[in-house]
Amino acid sequence: MRILVTGGAGFIGSAVVRHLIQNTEAEVANLDKLTYAGNLESLVEVDQSPRYRFYQVDICDSQALNQIFAEFQPTHVMHLAAESHVDRSIDGPAAFIETNIVGTYTLLEAARSYWAELNPEQKALFRFHHISTDEVYGDLEGTDDLFTETTAYAPSSPYSASKASSDHLVRAWLRSYGFPTLITNCSNNYGPYHFPEKLIPHMILNALAGKPLPVYGDGSQIRDWLYVEDHARALVKVATEGVVGETYNIGGHNEKKNIEVVRTLCALLEELAADQKPDGIARYDELITFVKDRPGHDVRYAIDASKIEKELGWTPEESFDTGIRKTVQWYLSNTQWWQRVLSGEYELGRLGENE
Repeated sequence: MRILVTGGAGFIGSAVVRHLIQNTEAEVANLDKLTYAGNLESLVEVDQSPRYRFYQVDICDSQALNQIFAEFQPTHVMHLAAESHVDRSIDGPAAFIETNIVGTYTLLEAARSYWAELNPEQKALFRFHHISTDEVYGDLEGTDDLFTETTAYAPSSPYSASKASSDHLVRAWLRSYGFPTLITNCSNNYGPYHFPEKLIPHMILNALAGKPLPVYGDGSQIRDWLYVEDHARALVKVATEGVVGETYNIGGHNEKKNIEVVRTLCALLEELAADQKPDGIARYDELITFVKDRPGHDVRYAIDASKIEKELGWTPEESFDTGIRKTVQWYLSNTQWWQRVLSGEYELGRLGENE
């Protein structure tokens, strides 16, 4: 197998690349633009492998994509490159339209052009796996329902609208051209190497710095949490064993209110980092601060992952309790990684206020 991973220097993409190099025999090409959230230091465990190569390329660059397809000749494409932060999409949607919609179109066309020239045997093996989000389904407020693969799309933010658009493009390329595509929609990921603007690393690092822990509204929003390494295993399984044309929802069976997540992090830091508590702070949970809610904030997401479990035999290995403990321990043990991230252009702060 020769697997081209777009966005392989990002949070989920780097977990996929590490899993492929460490647990399969696949050759892997990592294609990443290296925007603010791309970090090659997330790949130091595998980047010396003779089966790994890296291309710094924008997925909107059709000429560069065509050259990479011709040179690397992938058997599979796993498309993770995307702008992904809801708050950023509210403040500046243009980048999300460009990367998530135009970029996906450009990649689809480059991949289809390459696929069209393959011999029949190679064509039959080729797969284009598009990785998406449960946010395309909108909001489950006031119900006990779960998102399934047939749930109607109702995106709420510029981010989720751009991902919904890219999903529709991928399905259209299958229907119109017979191009062999698959789609996965996942719940909220967490784990090692997570960029600090997202909820869990943001709270850990703010707490260690003695900064407020900003919780939107009253913190009652519910998310289903999926450990990133469990997700990486699922994605590789779908790309290599999934049925062309199918969609698979991937969730962690861990519905938690945001305020529960933040209080759990504070409790773990009390246990694991009591000696790192900033001066003047008696308890980490003293730092919890409720702030104005995000515009259009969805109340509840929850995934029904029974299809991938029944059809492909994937189940998450980590519970929320085991995964969140591993995550906190990783951030406490890898201060150099996140300190270098924070020393660059990015500074911890609240986005998306857009008042």
